[in-house]
Amino acid sequence: MKSLRVLVTGASRGIGRSTCFRLARQGCRIAACASAHADELQQVVDEATRLGGHVVPLIGDLTDPATPQMLVTRSLEELGGLDAVVSNAGVSRPSTLATLSLEDWDYLLCVNTRAPWLLAKAAYPALQASRGSFVAVASMSGVQPYPGMGAYSPSKAALLMLVRTLAQEWAQDGIRVNAVSPGLIHTSLTARIYAHEPTKAARELLVPTHRIGNPDVDIAGVVAFLIGPDATYMTGQNLLADGGLLDAAQGLIAGRPASER
Repeated sequence: MKSLRVLVTGASRGIGRSTCFRLARQGCRIAACASAHADELQQVVDEATRLGGHVVPLIGDLTDPATPQMLVTRSLEELGGLDAVVSNAGVSRPSTLATLSLEDWDYLLCVNTRAPWLLAKAAYPALQASRGSFVAVASMSGVQPYPGMGAYSPSKAALLMLVRTLAQEWAQDGIRVNAVSPGLIHTSLTARIYAHEPTKAARELLVPTHRIGNPDVDIAGVVAFLIGPDATYMTGQNLLADGGLLDAAQGLIAGRPASER
């Protein structure tokens, strides 16, 4: 892969962090963006630089509609252009829809759906110039509902449709737009869940590959593939990286007669 110039949001932790490391190993120039956790972001910058990347840290609150344009402008100043944008930052606030507050609904739609749109819109001229790509990190919860997670599934489902629509509108400009939807992934944000061994074992049992995903091994490489030269004929796609979990649903139905197996 040539030395791509890439903006990555949500870079201080989890999938964003792993993506920065993967791209750094490939010699990419990276604008690593986060809304907070400046100390953790600097650690990412230091490690990614050690791995061979040229990395600059950027801080910005994605609930502010002016932030996406600021991040793109700063990235262009620091990197001299953009070949790809990885819109990875996302949030969740568990709740039933019956009890979900308007504030939480707006917050999730703002960060998970509005911010990627504004980021893509701001990056459009630069990506058109480079005939680059935009990748959104969505979720398997955007493909199937996740009860009890409030607006999370609706926001991710809307993000997937945003990706497909942008892909159609921007194909004539040479810009590819795709998504990756992770399944059950062990990150710093989910570490508390997987520290409970019975929960971890129960979740592993549900996944056909019988393991929880690793952001370094299972997701960062998919992102790198989508922005790289081997995916130049792909646009409007959602790559589901869930170990086969969603397709296993009917196999989990209890009491199936032998004739159904």
